Amino acid sequence: MLKVVSYIICPFVQRITGLMEAKGVPYEIEYISLKDKPQWFLDIAPNGQVPILMTEDNIALSESDAIAEYLDEEYPLLRPEVNQSVCRARQRAWVYQGTKLYLKQCSHMQSGNKNIFEERQVFMHKAFAKVEVFLKDHTATQYFCADVLGNIDMAWLPLFHRTALVQKHTGTELFAGFPLLQIWADNVMASGIAEKSVHQKFEENFTRFYLSENNYLGGGNAAKDSGCGGSSRSSCC
Repeated sequence: MLKVVSYIICPFVQRITGLMEAKGVPYEIEYISLKDKPQWFLDIAPNGQVPILMTEDNIALSESDAIAEYLDEEYPLLRPEVNQSVCRARQRAWVYQGTKLYLKQCSHMQSGNKNIFEERQVFMHKAFAKVEVFLKDHTATQYFCADVLGNIDMAWLPLFHRTALVQKHTGTELFAGFPLLQIWADNVMASGIAEKSVHQKFEENFTRFYLSENNYLGGGNAAKDSGCGGSSRSSCC
């Protein structure tokens, strides 16, 4: 059986576990602490980051893009039409648009005060606006350009899940002003895959980390931002 090495609140891991859940691929998962990485993990992780996928031949694969490609090559595609080159290219492009926002969303949610939060929100809104424009021409489908879940939906799943939790616990609508994006997010969340793709204590860990009193979303107004911006994934991701 495939094995995923994970950190509980990592969006890059959830992209992979979400894809495996959508495909119906059985797997087991082992969680580690990124603050105290075990040596066996460092021995198999070239960049010291999760996810790591252990194949049935006990080969360690890293980087979520590479792992997702492996899963598509070894298991049936969620949408068979992506065998066409133009469809594969468009899928990769929109997957990239989602995954490149993971760390930006981490930073946004962990902003220490209102000013930092609003500054980072400008970047997020620019990205959301591009999606909103595209979705205006594809409003007849339940998910992204189709009525069945696909890789693009799974790439955006971590963003949708975290946005939903922020709204649930704080009332803040991170997708406010983007109704079509919100509908897409709601449809993906309604699939139930978000909950299946994370640890049972995911919500508890997420709220403790991102919605604490030290962060703006948690009701705090920290003078100094301790965010996880840039390329760092040592703590939050």
